[in-house]
Amino acid sequence: MPGSVTRRTTAGRPRGTPLLLTAVLGLMATAVSPAAAAEADDVIVLPGARSAEGIALGEGSTFYASDLFRGDVFRGDLEARTAELFIDAPEGAMAAGMAVHHGHGLLFVAGGFTGVVSVYDTRSGATVATVRLTPPSPPDAVPLTTVINEVAVTPDGAWITDSRRAELFFLPIGHDGELGEPRALPLTGPAAKTTDEFNLNGIVATRDGGTLIVAHSAHGALYTVDPETGASAAVEGVSVPTVGGLVLHGRDLWAVQNADRVTQVRLSRDLASGSVVEVITDEDFQTPATATRYDGLLAVVNAKFDTGIPPTADRYEVVLVDD
Repeated sequence: MPGSVTRRTTAGRPRGTPLLLTAVLGLMATAVSPAAAAEADDVIVLPGARSAEGIALGEGSTFYASDLFRGDVFRGDLEARTAELFIDAPEGAMAAGMAVHHGHGLLFVAGGFTGVVSVYDTRSGATVATVRLTPPSPPDAVPLTTVINEVAVTPDGAWITDSRRAELFFLPIGHDGELGEPRALPLTGPAAKTTDEFNLNGIVATRDGGTLIVAHSAHGALYTVDPETGASAAVEGVSVPTVGGLVLHGRDLWAVQNADRVTQVRLSRDLASGSVVEVITDEDFQTPATATRYDGLLAVVNAKFDTGIPPTADRYEVVLVDD
């Protein structure tokens, strides 16, 4: 991999570089607890969570984080370093990647093995819609038949990955905030080459929605996708093994690698290539899955898949590192 591992400062204090014994394919719920302050300024505990996976930035410093295997959603404040249960999902729900459509106050939550995407009101937590994208994956299916994994919003809708399919799903949003009928976009090119492992994972969109960038976990690669045709092309010069969630700001892209790190990539103007700017590690990372960015910080979710799938850790948290 180009670039070098760099010692970083996490939320203003020196940190070490971790060494995980296992690199897990993380592509990846609770008793109601009061708002809980983090034990340290760089860690926000999700009180009562039994797993974790997705994160999305709301208004200001508000964030939302998901309990993967229970489907619950936490809401917190990155400045206050607090979090509390926001949505108590019904039994059988799952909550993987997430994204907020700020214009209409909608929170999109990928439903993992359930084959659905859930849409919530960011203010009240009320369910706006539960949209079926694929049939659910049977409990004993090996490999899984569907993993609705990550979400990216554009001005006119939400794009969703399925880690078992060579296609993206699009859920349109009207000018009044009404949801349209979902449609599938079959992919061509290198992003369409799937394996029996997890494939398409993280997804982000340029500001105008004219280009999508997807992470392919099995390939350890990034691809651009034309949202009109489904044609894909490799982002040359970048290798990101065990890549999961993505964060995009201008031409800077952060790729969360489930092993133990977040890699910052500077993309070319045409998005056809990239170079590694920095590799961010932290002693608090434990199979990080996804991230969001706020005011010079990355908020990174620890999935802790190194403890098993489903994971068995005592607590789950968001780790804050300088971007």
